[in-house]
Amino acid sequence: MKGKAGFALAGAIFLVDQLIKWFVAGPLGLTELGQSIDLLPFFALTRVHNMGISLGLLTAGSDTTRWLLVAGTSVIALVVAWWLTREEKSGDRIALGMVLGGALGNIVDRARLGYVFDFLDLHIGDFRPFLVFNVADASISIGVAILILRAFLVREPNPTEKLDDA
Repeated sequence: MKGKAGFALAGAIFLVDQLIKWFVAGPLGLTELGQSIDLLPFFALTRVHNMGISLGLLTAGSDTTRWLLVAGTSVIALVVAWWLTREEKSGDRIALGMVLGGALGNIVDRARLGYVFDFLDLHIGDFRPFLVFNVADASISIGVAILILRAFLVREPNPTEKLDDA
């Protein structure tokens, strides 16, 4: 099956995301919304409940909108999985695996908890250049960035160009 490595990566990212969320909320005791543990001058673990999608957009204010977000993001994850089975380029398959694994982690959160559990808080004093995020968010962002960069910067040789040069 094409895309095995991408699906394996998606599974690993999903498991790591869920395990770290469990560890932060359980053994580390980050149980209350807004609770924070400073680890470094520029990095803390801060519990945030993201009721929306990326950048807090499309906030789910009711059970209906919550389940619509679960359904919508599940459809997107299915499209990514379908794309992964058809993608020829290994770099793109890895990026798609990252997006899929992150999407699955956040879908499970939203279905199970009603929100996405975010906790990674990078900051400079009170300035926060990023929203609080989680492993799944980082994986999605990195995977999308790789896909975009590869689309613009990586040029695969065209077989017809080789024939024209001969």
